Amino acid sequence: MRYSVVIRYIGMVLLVLAAFMLVSAGISYVSGVDSAYTPLIMSSLLTLLIGCFPLIFVPRSDHISQKEGYCIVVGAWIVSSIVGMFPYLMWGGEFTPINAWFESVSGFTTTGASILNNIEALPRGLLFWRMATSWIGGIGVVMFALVILPSIGKSKMMLSHFELSSLAKDNFNLYRTPTVVRIILSVYIGLTIVSILVLKLCGMNWFDAVCHAMSACSTCGFSTKNLSIGWFNSATIEMVLVVIMLISGIHFGLIFATLTRKRNNIFRSETTRTYFSVIAISALIIGISLWAADIYPSLFGSLRSALFHTVSLITTTGFATTDCNTWTSVAILILMFCSFVCACAGSTSGGLKMDRLLVAVKMLRNRLRSQQHPNAIFRTKVDGIPQDKEMLNGVMVYIVAYMLLILIGAFTNTLLGADLMTGFSASIVCVSNVGPGFGEVGTMDNYSLLPALMKFNLTALMLFGRLEIFGLIQLFFIRWWR
Repeated sequence: MRYSVVIRYIGMVLLVLAAFMLVSAGISYVSGVDSAYTPLIMSSLLTLLIGCFPLIFVPRSDHISQKEGYCIVVGAWIVSSIVGMFPYLMWGGEFTPINAWFESVSGFTTTGASILNNIEALPRGLLFWRMATSWIGGIGVVMFALVILPSIGKSKMMLSHFELSSLAKDNFNLYRTPTVVRIILSVYIGLTIVSILVLKLCGMNWFDAVCHAMSACSTCGFSTKNLSIGWFNSATIEMVLVVIMLISGIHFGLIFATLTRKRNNIFRSETTRTYFSVIAISALIIGISLWAADIYPSLFGSLRSALFHTVSLITTTGFATTDCNTWTSVAILILMFCSFVCACAGSTSGGLKMDRLLVAVKMLRNRLRSQQHPNAIFRTKVDGIPQDKEMLNGVMVYIVAYMLLILIGAFTNTLLGADLMTGFSASIVCVSNVGPGFGEVGTMDNYSLLPALMKFNLTALMLFGRLEIFGLIQLFFIRWWR
């Protein structure tokens, strides 16, 4: 394997990060040259130098092997998280080295968990950098570089192959790789721009509208306010964000197909219908349970809060308007299920994915039917298309690995001092890239009081979840590849 080529392509990704740091410094400048201006300028220059160094000394190569592709994608995520620490460390405040690492990884993986006790104390430039990390991570740091840097050339096909999960590729079969990359970015940017304008019309100022639109579209959940969306106390803003989060949790290929009036659109997708059905049923049960327990005085208020938090957690966004720790056991259990399953493949959402849940349920149904009719042959179909055995085996292996990772994470958290609810829910929400959990890491709490080792463990879970487990595991066995 040519390590120089791997370093060269990671350097290209760093150039993109340097540009966003410079934009964040511009936000600091127009905000009166706030305290984040110098840290962001210095971080941008340092990142630029690190990124340019391999581009100068390593010759360009259009061919990338499979092993090199894996190392570029995984390496880019890890190095981006390290470089993302620079502005935090230079600014200081609550950002100790482990806290800066946690915040950076949480942003790039779009987990949205935070160690900050006073978010509003951050200058605007640093707040924007937090949002920028989540927005870049929403479609993937490598995917972003594929569009911004046309010099990558023929290697786009190989790198996009590793950045997109196998499930995410299903609705892009009709397009060539460069077209797929442009579709994803076009939908992403278009959705962000529309979200900014609508949130501004709903009463947010321009800065808050931009930040919350970036956070919602990337399904990260970072906010500029300590009370998250609860600070605005606006039913209109909440419902607008519900729509934005819902759309962001749908396969971007299906969104594009719907806008261009293709046949394979949102309304014909079995996965999307399942996604909407799970949300509707979950929100209804939660709302009724909250109303019956007198947590909210009216049924409408109960359903409004239930819908917002159901959508927020199932899309892995993590916005909040209230403390869900005070909710009923039924509500907490359903929200944990939503945090476990999450939205659709091909979106900015993390988690197990609704696609895999649908396939697993169909396989279970066929298993029961085959026991009733031993001589019959049943095929697992999605949208009327039979799925091959390799794909079905991959789904089941991933589900098993996903559950094992959550259990290992929960065991480690409790070993490091967390109570059962905190340790288990923190493991689920970090592997799923959701952010807020229950117990000491609830929707109105943060991760600041957790031990340093537990924070590091949770960042590892975030990276495993964002790289869909096997992407990161492969890196440890790269020397045994043929």
